[in-house]
Amino acid sequence: MLRTQDIQVKQLNEGETRIFHFSPQGLLPPGRTLAINLETRTMSLLSDGPTLIAERQLSANEMHLLVPILDYFPHYCPYEVFLSYLSTKVVTEASIERCRQRLKEAQARGRWEQELRPVRRALSSLRTKLYRLDLGISNVRERGCSLISLTSQSPKHQQL
Repeated sequence: MLRTQDIQVKQLNEGETRIFHFSPQGLLPPGRTLAINLETRTMSLLSDGPTLIAERQLSANEMHLLVPILDYFPHYCPYEVFLSYLSTKVVTEASIERCRQRLKEAQARGRWEQELRPVRRALSSLRTKLYRLDLGISNVRERGCSLISLTSQSPKHQQL
């Protein structure tokens, strides 16, 4: 997981806008930073300078899933965490545990797919937006998802 020393929080203007900068080793090429604006729900890929390389607007659900997947990087983010971020305003260990139980019960009743439908829908649209930033989402079967770099997987990305 990212620790506080890995995250720079920058307050702009009246202290209203919260922008988080991520440069996790192994995820982005050297000199690149992912900036997340929680107020406007935008994610931007920046290079040194800073120069804007690409920017994407996110839906509320996409933003709710981006925050934990970044927080858990380089490890996978469990589905119960995603579900908790989508279903509660304040995520706590108790809310994550409730979602874990909810998923266990759904799996026992054969309703795993239905229970995870909102998560999978948001992950699918987030995956499309991350692709333009040379990032992807890798599934860990029946466990969760992790953020991956696409720069070493495609010749198109190597030209950047």
